[in-house]
Amino acid sequence: MTLPLLEPLLDSIHVPILLTVGIMSFAAFYAGKGVKPLHLPSLIGFMLAGVILGPSVLGLLDAETQGKLSFLTDVALSFVAVSIGLELKLSTLKRLGPGVVTVIFSESLMAFLVVFSAVALLTKNIPLALVFGAIAPASAPAGTVAVIKEYRAKGPLTQTLYAVVGFDDGLGIIIFGFAAAIARHLIMPAGEGGFVALLLPPLVEILLSLGVGFLLALLFSLCTRKVDSKRDQFLLLFVFVMLGTGLSQAFHLSLILTNMVLGMTVVNSQRATLVTQIHDSLADVMPLLFLLFFTLAGANLHVAELPALGLLGLVYVLGRSAGLIGGAFFGASVGKLGKDIRDNLGLGILSQAGVAIGLALIVKSEFASLGPMGEVIGSTVITTISATCIIFELIGPVTTKIALKRAGEIPA
Repeated sequence: MTLPLLEPLLDSIHVPILLTVGIMSFAAFYAGKGVKPLHLPSLIGFMLAGVILGPSVLGLLDAETQGKLSFLTDVALSFVAVSIGLELKLSTLKRLGPGVVTVIFSESLMAFLVVFSAVALLTKNIPLALVFGAIAPASAPAGTVAVIKEYRAKGPLTQTLYAVVGFDDGLGIIIFGFAAAIARHLIMPAGEGGFVALLLPPLVEILLSLGVGFLLALLFSLCTRKVDSKRDQFLLLFVFVMLGTGLSQAFHLSLILTNMVLGMTVVNSQRATLVTQIHDSLADVMPLLFLLFFTLAGANLHVAELPALGLLGLVYVLGRSAGLIGGAFFGASVGKLGKDIRDNLGLGILSQAGVAIGLALIVKSEFASLGPMGEVIGSTVITTISATCIIFELIGPVTTKIALKRAGEIPA
């Protein structure tokens, strides 16, 4: 809640939106510097600045202002997705081996199973447990990528992290589609359209996202054939990322998958000099996008919701953490990946934010029409996920840094 003494002042002053952006950027920049002596990633400082400027304290970044600036979040996430795709070179993935695929399936399915089992034992409510389990695999790739970029991490663990956080959102959406469909079927077995009809939307979303990203990459490749200027190449990339993001919003696709496929197709089909120049341009732009993105993310973290965490929230946090870490360890062991990957990968994929809250909002919206039980599930899920995301957004980047440091992939 906004500080009472500041409410009359903020209500009486109209702060232009660009001045708000300037103030939040200034505060985030120095907050990012301020956490350095504590050996914390800059994005923790950005988020703390957002919390202070947001509704929890000062109220400068209120809900209305956040709505006006929400496009910045989409732009930042889109470039994060492209940068992930640009790291997914098939030759590199081939060198890592099929173990990466094993890890992606293992950590996602283990997170689902552990959270589902724990919530089912606690609540005796199978539909509710299915929904919580379905949301558990969703990750927040921006936090992981920001830490990798900030510390210039390189090595097998870094490459595996890129692959895992890039692809597990797609798998997570599929798991959510199936689990949510089963949950709805259990609440209302005679649901309109039948069980199969409930499964089609997530599958169509995945396939269309992949297809749109691939087609945009082909068009981008054609446009860059006669473009040698590093500046013009980046401008074209910006154009196609915006097209991908806009099409994703227009047709309700996954902007993360669409732009990740765009980047992945480019890195595997274009000349090395073009990819290097794009990497160099992104290196200059990403810090600004991270600053804006994580400050707004911090403003979205309502500290007042933490008391609502309760036993269910604690079970979700512990269950999801155990599932991801245990699943990554198991998958890396079965896939015969290196010891550094096996022992540290799970710590690098704990962040959870936008995608999970988006899925929780879908549950709240779609389950409301299923009667009293659906309404209870919707309100329980959105409240608990909002609170637990605060925890995961704060600890995720820290554990990612610990993982990369343990693996020796952060340069001295």
